[in-house]
Amino acid sequence: MYEVEIKVPADLDATRERLREAGAERVAAKRQRDTYYDAPHREFAETDEALRIRRETPLSDGDGSVEGDGDESADCDADPAATVTYKGPLLEAASKTRAEHETGVDDGEALASVLDGLGFEPAATVEKQREFWAYDGFTVTLDAVAGLDEYVEIERAVEAEGEVDAVREAAVEALDRLGLDAADQVRTSYLGLLLAAEDD
Repeated sequence: MYEVEIKVPADLDATRERLREAGAERVAAKRQRDTYYDAPHREFAETDEALRIRRETPLSDGDGSVEGDGDESADCDADPAATVTYKGPLLEAASKTRAEHETGVDDGEALASVLDGLGFEPAATVEKQREFWAYDGFTVTLDAVAGLDEYVEIERAVEAEGEVDAVREAAVEALDRLGLDAADQVRTSYLGLLLAAEDD
């Protein structure tokens, strides 16, 4: 499985309005807390890989807007769902396409204990509020990331590497229709952006 993704900085209110005008469907809004891990056997920062546990909780904000103030009262009363994800190195320079493998887990804390026992150490945590829209065969995500700016991601998963180019071009065209420019894309992950900000 390959994830074809383009991420650009954007004003979320303006993008949300364009999505509504385009007839896009708002799918969900969630609070996510991503814990990234370092491996004992190689440096993920050097190999451009990532391993994370994501814990997410639905947001019940009423109007679908993403607020970046960290107000926990917007959360539904539910235990966070957890997934584990491995992301391989970027495959090309034109987008954030990479191999990705993800699966749900029953207990995120138990998985964290397993990783700890195997020598994987937490490296950093990224917290964000995300709003998901279905638009023209893509998932468009409006992201308010704690400690960073606002971003829009457009993505679609494909089974074969040979499908990547066509899907990337379609993503560029979809962004253009939303008034966003793929030439502004940021290929650095939110984790990388946060670590770079801490170093400044």
